[in-house]
Amino acid sequence: MPYGFINTCLQSLVTEKFGEETWEKLKASADVQDAFMTYTVYDDVVTTRLVQEACRLLGVSTEAILKLFGEHFFKFCKMSGYDRMLRTLGGDLPEFIENLDALHSYLALSYQEMNAPSFRVERGADGRMLLHYYSDRSGLCHIVPGIIEAVAKDFFDIEVTMDIVHMNREEERTGKKEHVVFLVVQKSHRHMRTAKPNRLQDSQDFRRDQEVLGLLSFLRMKEKYVSVSVCPVKKSPWEVVRSIVMFGKGQPTNTVVPVYPERLWIEPKTFCKAFPFHIVFDESLRVKQAGVNIQKYVPGLQTQKIPLDEYFSIVHPQVAFNIFSICKFINSQFVLKARREKMPEAWKSQPALKLRGQMIWMESVRCMAYVCSPKLRSLQELEQRRMHLSDIAPHDTTRDLILLNQQRLAEIELSNQLERKKEELRVLSRHLAIEKKKTETLLYAMLPEHVANQLKDGKKVAAGEFKTCTILFSDVVTFTNICAACQPIQIVTMLNSMYSKFDRLTSVHEVYKVETIGDAYMVVGGVPVPVGSHAQRVANFALGMRIAAAEVMNPVTGEPIQIRVGIHTGPVLAGVVGDKMPRYCLFGDTVNTASRMESHGLPNKVHLSPTAYRALQNRGFDMVERGEIEVKGKGRMTTYFLLRNLRASDDEILGRPRGPRGGSGEQGRRWCPRRPETAWDAPRDAPTPRAFAHLPLPGAEVQGGTPPATPRRALRDPSGPPVCRDRQ
Repeated sequence: MPYGFINTCLQSLVTEKFGEETWEKLKASADVQDAFMTYTVYDDVVTTRLVQEACRLLGVSTEAILKLFGEHFFKFCKMSGYDRMLRTLGGDLPEFIENLDALHSYLALSYQEMNAPSFRVERGADGRMLLHYYSDRSGLCHIVPGIIEAVAKDFFDIEVTMDIVHMNREEERTGKKEHVVFLVVQKSHRHMRTAKPNRLQDSQDFRRDQEVLGLLSFLRMKEKYVSVSVCPVKKSPWEVVRSIVMFGKGQPTNTVVPVYPERLWIEPKTFCKAFPFHIVFDESLRVKQAGVNIQKYVPGLQTQKIPLDEYFSIVHPQVAFNIFSICKFINSQFVLKARREKMPEAWKSQPALKLRGQMIWMESVRCMAYVCSPKLRSLQELEQRRMHLSDIAPHDTTRDLILLNQQRLAEIELSNQLERKKEELRVLSRHLAIEKKKTETLLYAMLPEHVANQLKDGKKVAAGEFKTCTILFSDVVTFTNICAACQPIQIVTMLNSMYSKFDRLTSVHEVYKVETIGDAYMVVGGVPVPVGSHAQRVANFALGMRIAAAEVMNPVTGEPIQIRVGIHTGPVLAGVVGDKMPRYCLFGDTVNTASRMESHGLPNKVHLSPTAYRALQNRGFDMVERGEIEVKGKGRMTTYFLLRNLRASDDEILGRPRGPRGGSGEQGRRWCPRRPETAWDAPRDAPTPRAFAHLPLPGAEVQGGTPPATPRRALRDPSGPPVCRDRQ
């Protein structure tokens, strides 16, 4: 049955037995869609591929997977609302199996494309039985033992074993279908444990007494019935029936011997009208008798002794059209289809007539009676065949079936639409989640995450004061000369290469990128999330900037570019300003002083203020005193240069993976960007610093501080107001 119901059941099995993660792996390896719709037809290749990938992924055989699927399919059908229908198929296991074809025929009214297997049972005298399984699909026969064994345990409280005794390509069926014969053997009867253990013997004695009484009652009933039958004149037939039914204290008996009339009290004409769709044919398939309405729609049947196989073909079960094959499948429901070439010319454009019914062998006349009805699913099919409900006998339930199934088909179509809308919503929801993630990534690149979340919730972000943080500024040496000598695209390419490397380092050392304006790059440590190691983080970031900048070439000279870096530690105010394109800005003299450290620095040097120097003392950094210099707007200051980190290699500073023998730093130790103050106690095999793929692009105004003593030059950001900084 190539419907989504089957694939959904397989998904349920894998999820329940092996977990949701296993199903996701199986779905990815089999390259199938995310969800299956119940009434949508899928190719058999999808199911086959899922089964094959499940065997490979779980490391089990195909037979084991299919048998497990059979057991789960039975449970899945029960949970899907077919429990009551399945329980009423038969009073024992053979009857249940014999009526499976009838169940499939009923389900075909709703699942029109269903191609179900067929079953036939041969009962043995010793309680064993042979189950014949016919299918258009090869290799799926191992599902049958899983289903039948589950049915036997659940419905009939017995345990059976099933073994394949014969398998071949069935020659008697069209299309060379697969034919598998199973030997079904009952292992033991599992008694219901309702009696207490100490009453087991009493229960067995009581049951044995009941069996004896039942046997004696049956013998007395039989004796009385025989005596009544010998002298039928003494009692009327109704008295005979009454005496049988009321025998034994008014309880009806389980066995009734039917009484037949001496002759049939219905004339042929009346019979053909009462059963308008029936055919009687002999062993050579010659038609002896046909109902009046079947003659109306197949006019050729009005001719006596015509071959039935010239006007009809057997659709189900797909057997050869002869008496031997029909008798072999006598318990199956037969579907016959009228041959289009035998129809009147005016009718050849309409769908062919299909009949569905029962084959009954009449031994006394050596003929087969086919009692049937038109196979119709809806009023639309009734109209397409130019038929009316009046053509079907009032006692035939086909009338009710058509009307009820019309409503059922409408419900199925509505269910299809709901499932399609549900799938569309699921896909749209997934795409929306992806786009939302992209939007959040961009938003978090412009603003700190907690600030962005507050703005998304419609809250006002209060300004905050940070008692201590470390700010870094950098720029490119002789950037003005480079711009004058190069094409704009070369400048953009150079800056993009440099800033991409710097952006990665912000994730490695967990510092916040505030802005980029032209060739200027600004980061801060300890803002917006306060952290005690802010100075160490910024210092390691500055060392990484210097190493990374050496990998970017000057488009004029072809040599590595040179940068100046300045660092200062102190208090700042921070907050969000503006409603349109809001910015997270830093305010205070610390910002201006950090800018002065950069502008008064030297090429390829990391210039430190006195407060930054004190924050890095005894932290494993190599620093030298520059001396006292005149700082614009600050007067005389003693500044320092940061040379290197004594406890971390260049690869560790850059967050690169180490080779098998480790980096070039101190043996047995590794620098950790998360805890710089205790970075030297981590083992060598600790994980490398993490680097993220996203490139944050926030911007902010740099304000505050003492006005400079000399004129200053403005660098304008296209996305914001000019930011004034001193340039040396």
